[in-house]
Amino acid sequence: MSCSSSSGSEEDDEGFDAYRKGGYHAVRIGDQFAGGRYIAQRKLGWGQFSTVWLAYDTRTSNYVALKIQKSALQFAQAALHEIELLQAAADGDPENTKCVIRLIDDFKHAGPNGQHLCMVLEFLGDSLLRLIKYNRYKGMELSKVREICKCILTGLDYLHRELGMIHSDLKPENILLCSTIDPAKDPIRSGLTPILEKPEGNQNGTSTMNLIEKKLKRRAKKAAAKISGRRVSIVGLSETPKKNKRNLDGIDMRCKVVDFGNGCWADNKFAEEIQTRQYRAPEVILQSGYSYSVDMWSFACTAFELATGDMLFAPKEGNGYGEDEDHLALMMELLGKMPRKIAIGGARSKDYFDRHGDLKRIRRLKYWPLDRLLIDKYKLPEAEAREFADFLCPIMDFAPEKRPTAQQCLQHPWLNLRTQNNEDDIEGQMSNMQIKGSCS
Repeated sequence: MSCSSSSGSEEDDEGFDAYRKGGYHAVRIGDQFAGGRYIAQRKLGWGQFSTVWLAYDTRTSNYVALKIQKSALQFAQAALHEIELLQAAADGDPENTKCVIRLIDDFKHAGPNGQHLCMVLEFLGDSLLRLIKYNRYKGMELSKVREICKCILTGLDYLHRELGMIHSDLKPENILLCSTIDPAKDPIRSGLTPILEKPEGNQNGTSTMNLIEKKLKRRAKKAAAKISGRRVSIVGLSETPKKNKRNLDGIDMRCKVVDFGNGCWADNKFAEEIQTRQYRAPEVILQSGYSYSVDMWSFACTAFELATGDMLFAPKEGNGYGEDEDHLALMMELLGKMPRKIAIGGARSKDYFDRHGDLKRIRRLKYWPLDRLLIDKYKLPEAEAREFADFLCPIMDFAPEKRPTAQQCLQHPWLNLRTQNNEDDIEGQMSNMQIKGSCS
């Protein structure tokens, strides 16, 4: 899910095949929902379970994000679960300052493909993934990374400490800026006039795209992405030529945690395999139980990606070993050998480790500590690299119970270094926005 153009896929469309009984609801610009309260303006994105539309709320005269779930029973149940979590988050944050996306309304909509659960969410801007792409995969200034980290940690602290909730899929795609990168894409800043009725002669709306051309592009991308089976250690990460980074001054770095489709209550977990691969914590791979600290691991991976433009861990299958084992090897190359007790303590430990706590199939590790990686590969000044590594490394402790909480991270010296634009706390900034049901 996403409330910007960055949902399940940022570049491909969802295809026509899923517009069938139990699938997506076909939306046309000008379509009305909830008895005419919400009017579809344009498609923002899509996910595996839903499509997301910019809509105009005729009651409040605000733009909102309308998420329309697929109609089959399993998708409806998933939507009900997400609504439960979002409603709890909204109820506990009446001032809308906790850096978590706000649920405004939910309702059912009957269409030719069945009955669809719909969520109305505040309209937000681009995802951090799109910001990373916009910056041409170059690292951002650490002062801007720091601003973003404060928002994410404020959201996580609220979810963990006040609500007892684990997000379980934190990553750049699931964190949205409060404003769009391009002001022209913001309906308020661009002065967009709302569409209040269906455009003449537009039966199919503008959601239809050239599928054949897109499928060809997709195939070309897949062909280009094929890689050899040889293992690349963290030391041997390929250096690709990059364009200069963009000037990000003027972009509001305030952001919110979104997409609670995989979220759960800490005392009622329902899935063993959680998190997107590159942001997955070691205890999830080993199936040794998990709690709030899995979100902290994902946060550290995200912070690194913002600072460098590269994913911290990008495991691949190789000759004789799978992605999981490569992932564990990459972790150890960066963080040092996993303590034996942790290595052999999970339900799946025997798949990867011998009884001594050594990996079974990847025997030669090339160690490259985080501070040296930041200095040698990413050319950060030594002092900045060490301060940033001092902040991140404890969050990636192999022992989940030793990782600092979001609340503790918010007190860390690195987050509180004085910058030229030293501002008030994040919750104060959020409350100063004074925009009803919106962060844009």
